[in-house]
Amino acid sequence: MSRIAFIGLGNMGGPMAANLLKAGHALRVFDLVQSAVDTAVAAGASLSASAADAVSDAEIVISMLPASRHVEALYLGDAGLLAAIPDGALVVDCSTIAPASAKKVAQAATGRGLAMLDAPVSGGTAGAAAGTLTFIVGGDAAVLDIARPVLEAMGKNIFHVGASGAGQVAKLCNNMALGVIMAVTGEALALGVAHGLDAGVLSQMMAVSTGRSWATEVCNPWPGVLPNAPASRGYTGGFGNDLMLKDLGLVTEAAVGVGASIPLGELARNLYALNSKAGNGELDFSSVIRLMSAVQDDPGKPRAPVV
Repeated sequence: MSRIAFIGLGNMGGPMAANLLKAGHALRVFDLVQSAVDTAVAAGASLSASAADAVSDAEIVISMLPASRHVEALYLGDAGLLAAIPDGALVVDCSTIAPASAKKVAQAATGRGLAMLDAPVSGGTAGAAAGTLTFIVGGDAAVLDIARPVLEAMGKNIFHVGASGAGQVAKLCNNMALGVIMAVTGEALALGVAHGLDAGVLSQMMAVSTGRSWATEVCNPWPGVLPNAPASRGYTGGFGNDLMLKDLGLVTEAAVGVGASIPLGELARNLYALNSKAGNGELDFSSVIRLMSAVQDDPGKPRAPVV
C-alpha cells in the first residue's frame, strides 16, 4: 500500500480520499475546510497541519482543487508545494483546469525531478462515492503505470489521452458535451410538461430512445424523476453550476487558442452564466432547467423512476 497525501477534500475529493482509505492506503490529508478534514480523519486519515506537512513523507501526492489559480498557487513559487515534496514522489492533479496551467505545473515538477500527471475525472459526486470515476490522464504512459493501482481504488475507467495537458483538453471536451446535453434535456422536459406530459414518463421514453443520455438516466434535471438526483433534493450536491460555468469558460479559451468553432459550447456557457446570475450558481448544474420552466423543488407527486 502507498503513503498518499491528499489535498482538497471537497464534494469530489472527500469521497475519493475515503475510497483510498477503504483500499488500505495510508492517507495524510489537508483542506482549508476543517469539517472536511474532520470527516477524513474520522474515516482513518492522518491529520496534517499544512499542505507541506501532508506531503512530507508521501510517495504519491493527489490534489483536487476548484480552479487553475488554486493549483498554481498550491504547487508553484518558492513556497510552493513542489519544493516540499520528497524526491521520487509522484504528483497527480485531479482538478479540472486550463491545459496551459497543467503544462506549466508539470514542467515545474519535471524541473524538480518529480513525475506528474494531470488526471481530471468524470462521473460526478455519485461516481466519486461509488469509486466508479473515469480518469482522463495526460502525462507519460510509464508514470501512469505506476499510478494506476491508486487510481483504480477510486475509479472504474482510466484513459491515457496524451502528454501533459492532454487530460485537461479531453476533460473539457467531455464537459462541453455534458453542459450542452443537460441544457437541451431540460429544455425538452420543460416543453413536454408544458404540453401536459408527465416528466417521469417522458424521461423513461427518452432513456430508451435516441434522446438517451447521462442527463436522462443518472442526473435527470426534473425534480422527483430520479430520487437520488440533485434535482430531487433541491439541486443540492452534485456538480455546481458555477463549476460548469468555469469549465465552459476554459473551453472557450481552449477553442480560441486553436481557432476552433464551438457555437453550442458558447451558447451553453451563456445559459449557465444566466443561471448563475439568477441565484443558482451554488446549485447543481442541472438547475439550468429553471431558465426554461417554473419547475418546483417539491414536485407534489411521485414520479416513476427511469428504467
